Amino acid sequence: MAAIDPRALRDAFGAFLTGVTVVTTHDTAGQPVGFTANSFTSVSLDPPLLLVCLARSSRNFEALTKAQGFAINILSETQKDVSNTFARPVEDRFATVDWKRGPHGAPVFSEVAAWFDCSTETIVDGGDHVILIGKVEAFENGKSNGLGYARGSYFTPSLAQKAVSAAGSEATVIAGAVAARDGEVLLVEKEAGVYALPSCELVSGDGPERLQKYLSEATHLPASIGFIYSVYEDTTASKQHIVYRCQLGPGEPATGRFFAVDALPLTTIADAATVDILRRYAAESVLGNFGMYVGNERSGRVHPVAGKVQP
Repeated sequence: MAAIDPRALRDAFGAFLTGVTVVTTHDTAGQPVGFTANSFTSVSLDPPLLLVCLARSSRNFEALTKAQGFAINILSETQKDVSNTFARPVEDRFATVDWKRGPHGAPVFSEVAAWFDCSTETIVDGGDHVILIGKVEAFENGKSNGLGYARGSYFTPSLAQKAVSAAGSEATVIAGAVAARDGEVLLVEKEAGVYALPSCELVSGDGPERLQKYLSEATHLPASIGFIYSVYEDTTASKQHIVYRCQLGPGEPATGRFFAVDALPLTTIADAATVDILRRYAAESVLGNFGMYVGNERSGRVHPVAGKVQP
């Protein structure tokens, strides 16, 4: 059996859409500790059990495995900053959030989608991780939408729905792709020496799977569709554009050409709106903090809805 590349496996696991949580407890000195995690799931209603996976290499390993309990804080759509804070080695993470001791004692946060204060039921060996199974002693449902995460980026369900609704007009709908691979973006020749994003027209009932099929057939490369990157109306042409961030697999493309993100041929791009999209993508990809543009070809707003969680 061929050896499995851990990085490739991690990327494949990342295709699964999850929520984002902060796991908290107190260390042996009574100080609050916590970390960002998306490896959380419910286990049972009777008894009420949940689990979260903890890396053996985590700086919080000893505190979590020796504690009598822990809390799961499911972050809301507005709490990307909290996720980033607890994913990085910040000096005093808890100084940046409003928190209190839960009924069972672990730190619980304000304004989260939900929190669960648990006693530690059991700890199960899981290779380079352990599985913490907790019994829910108390919980609170905050009713707000949770923050989403997949393929290394955040997404917010309500904003994605807002963008799709903005595209629901009588105009022709064009689905485009910022199709990236290893720091490069695929562009197609619209005419000799003039480049554009790969795109296709959507008809009633079509979704992003139509764009994925087009990309795969046109390039002969594996293609995966990510999150919406730009939704804008071309008022002069009566066309509505929905642009997705996409990933292409290995191989030589049958159509189009890859350009390095820091060397995009912006002077040869077919239209100004695409130039703006590519400039923004090049700037945002430096830090991995992506946004979503909603507007028209002249003006609109970039909503900061995505970024990378550091391991």
